[in-house]
Amino acid sequence: MDEPFSDSPDTRDAAAAHPFTRLTPECVLDALDSVLASSGVRTDGRLLPLNSYENRVYQVGVEDGPPVVAKFYRPQRWSDEAILEEHTFVAELAEAEIPVVPAREIGGCTLHAFNGFRFSVFERRGGRAPDLDRRDTLEWMGRFIGRIHAIGKRKPYAARPTLDIATFGYESRDFLLSHDFVPPELRASYEAAATLALEGVERAFDAAGEVAYLRLHGDCHASNVLWTDAGPHFVDFDDSRTGPAIQDLWLLLPGGRADASHALTDLLAGYEDFSEFEPRELHLIEALRTLRLMHYAAWLARRWDDPAFPAAFPWFNTQRYWEARVLELREQIGAMQEGPLWPV
Repeated sequence: MDEPFSDSPDTRDAAAAHPFTRLTPECVLDALDSVLASSGVRTDGRLLPLNSYENRVYQVGVEDGPPVVAKFYRPQRWSDEAILEEHTFVAELAEAEIPVVPAREIGGCTLHAFNGFRFSVFERRGGRAPDLDRRDTLEWMGRFIGRIHAIGKRKPYAARPTLDIATFGYESRDFLLSHDFVPPELRASYEAAATLALEGVERAFDAAGEVAYLRLHGDCHASNVLWTDAGPHFVDFDDSRTGPAIQDLWLLLPGGRADASHALTDLLAGYEDFSEFEPRELHLIEALRTLRLMHYAAWLARRWDDPAFPAAFPWFNTQRYWEARVLELREQIGAMQEGPLWPV
């Protein structure tokens, strides 16, 4: 296996000092007890880590009741105001009977603090991955996303950021280059491909013109949708931000233009029952995909001092990884040149 370029002793020392290393099982249980005790509920010692890297999320057993989910926010990522804006948005959706999982209000608050960590408590909800090969599933998903967006349009975010080319594209490229994550022999190739890709993104946004921006789920891929016999429910609004409506739709599309066109048709058939869709936003699909790919690489780099990341992503920052990123960006340049994806 290729060796990561930046896993130096200094990096490993920084990882050992990462704030999440203080979030021991005892700390998690004590934090939950500190807020649940006011309602006469106590944890029972059962603790199951759930799949999350940006934050730390646990299923926690409680005495005489179903388990709850505790989410501990990554220090210094969001302000309190930004977290509470997300909670407010999800609460609005829940009040409109849209299937989401809002933060529980305990003692009049949804955001709590313990031992330097901020955390929230959620009801545990189960489910399976949606079958996105089914037309009726896609229409069902489209209807609920349309309902989410109908409420997302009512007012803007004040503390949460906007999905834009500057932060997702240029800042991502510049961070990777300025912190020497790209190996020297691939630096020129990566920089050239990233610059050409960003020029393509700029042209796509110009072609779309002025589109409406609204509060989004922000990371609406299949893993953030849990399906039951009653239909879908949407989880993990942690990346919720302001952006164009198509951001919450394109992540559900399959690969290949023909299959994606058919899936888009079904999604929009349900979506437009509740929210009007501006077709000019179709110019943005490949541009947003390009920004997501660039942002993802920079996200891994920015989190590399967290010991969970080298363990979970050992392939990151290897020669092979960066060769694949250069090829990926070149493919995206071609995809943006093909023009927008249209429903059939």
